[in-house]
Amino acid sequence: MDIATLKNADLVALTGAQSAYGRLVTAFGQHVDDWRSQVTGGLDKAQWTGSTAVQVRADLAAFTSKLQAAHDELNLVGTTLGDAEKSFALAQAQLVQALDDAQAAHFTVNPDGSMTWDNDPSSATYAGPTAQTKASDIGSRISAALAEADQADQLIAARLKHFTDNAVNGTGLDSATAGADQQTENNRENIPQQGSDPAAVKAWWNGLTPAEQQDLINNHPQDIGNLDGVPSAARDQANRLGLTQIRTNLQAQIDGLGPQPPMFDGLVSGGFPIQTEAYTEWKQKDDALQGQLDQYNHIQDRLTADDQAYATDPSNHPRDYLLGIGTQGQGRAILSFGNPDTAKNVSAYVPGVTTTLDSLRPMTPDQTPGENEADNALNVWKTAKDLNGGDPNATASIVWLNYDPPSSLTGGMDTGAADAGAPTYAQFLTGIRDTHQGAPPHVTSMGDSYGSYLATESAKLAADQPGTYRAPDDLVLTGSPGVPVAHAADLHMNGHVWVGTSPLDPVHLITSGTPAGLGPADPHDSSWGGNNFTVPTGTIGGLTGDNHTAYLTPQRGGPSLPNIGNIVIGNYGSVQLESANHA
Repeated sequence: MDIATLKNADLVALTGAQSAYGRLVTAFGQHVDDWRSQVTGGLDKAQWTGSTAVQVRADLAAFTSKLQAAHDELNLVGTTLGDAEKSFALAQAQLVQALDDAQAAHFTVNPDGSMTWDNDPSSATYAGPTAQTKASDIGSRISAALAEADQADQLIAARLKHFTDNAVNGTGLDSATAGADQQTENNRENIPQQGSDPAAVKAWWNGLTPAEQQDLINNHPQDIGNLDGVPSAARDQANRLGLTQIRTNLQAQIDGLGPQPPMFDGLVSGGFPIQTEAYTEWKQKDDALQGQLDQYNHIQDRLTADDQAYATDPSNHPRDYLLGIGTQGQGRAILSFGNPDTAKNVSAYVPGVTTTLDSLRPMTPDQTPGENEADNALNVWKTAKDLNGGDPNATASIVWLNYDPPSSLTGGMDTGAADAGAPTYAQFLTGIRDTHQGAPPHVTSMGDSYGSYLATESAKLAADQPGTYRAPDDLVLTGSPGVPVAHAADLHMNGHVWVGTSPLDPVHLITSGTPAGLGPADPHDSSWGGNNFTVPTGTIGGLTGDNHTAYLTPQRGGPSLPNIGNIVIGNYGSVQLESANHA
């Protein structure tokens, strides 16, 4: 597959052929129905008996079977043509976007995909000082689009050849052959349900050819991208497509609201205009949809910025992997800094109350360090990298927003959201182990604030149901308002439970030793049995919320972030403890 072929492919003609073929299949199906109702059905109603009647009925039954098999095979050809149109359209759109971006950057794209540009700063077409980096990124996107089209081409060609051979040699008229072909198609489309055992999902995925895997990514991105047990690279590719679909769908809904209705109807009350009901309803819907769209746009902004940073200096910025995206509840997203399938150390961080998808946007100047959850996870990656000899590939750091955190502090006193999210998180961590390549990874589960309750409940599920979930190697809890187990030993993690709490963390001060606590125990209490590591004293700023958001920041986290980094890489001897290790 080359650039010109894919760019100039007439997909409108393919769509027309698919539609025409669909009409043919429908007509043939009607003939089969007519045959059954008017010929064999009519014969069944006749009072014809004897040996000849028996033989004729048998012959007609065999012919009916052949007609049905032929119709089934024709249906499968139609499905294949539909898959071809979707796969090629997606690859073509990706290529065209990359070529448009190249043109906007003043690049000339050669037929082989290489690029040239103007390096003269005084020229009107100067490509800028970062031209090499931009060209590398665009070139990778062009190559990816061509590879996707080539894989789709091979898969579609093989499927169509199979059906053509069946038609030529007559095997397509055999019900057993048609049934086997239908089962093959079902297996290709039989995507495991969300919540399936990640090991079984991995086995299913490995049973597909690379072309079949790419076909599912292209045509079912949101199913594949959010499925534990599918490798991270495939999930990332699928979820980036899914993110584009979500943004496109939300924009279409906004556009579907139509133009803004008149705001006022001319009447006044007390000297003030009265808004029309039509405007009020339109405005509410528009604001809600725009708010959702903004969140997903910001996630795309994060991916775009991070991809640029990775292309510029991969030793100091990891590649992003979007491991989950969805519109359920308040919205869903799982973002990994680094590849958890190849990293030796994997951490997964669960944020707490009031966290939204907007906290995954690129860090902005108005944000206090600690308020951006994506940057918090990135801080863990950077710290672990530095503590591990600067190896950028040794650690993957994940921020997990696949549940609905309470939207207020008062809502945070209800464990319902954590109870609902814990099994999903436990399965995610289990899937991380199933898709990992090589030696088993060192997995650290991290929960902050309300997320500490969810992470602990998840670890409890792994302890109670080892056949269903696999426990993390370490559990780190910061700023916890309480946990659902009376003692750390109840988690069966053999001293690998770690607790960080600032003395002036308002959440801890409010909930510690009071009925307001989330669970039966305060994990920072010495009797609970966790390893209490040193954190910022909290004296700067006094009793403020800032002390609750400092744990994962290099600016305000004091010893907390290095301690967590050492836990993540398994360097336990360098973790500073408040006192001797507990049981």
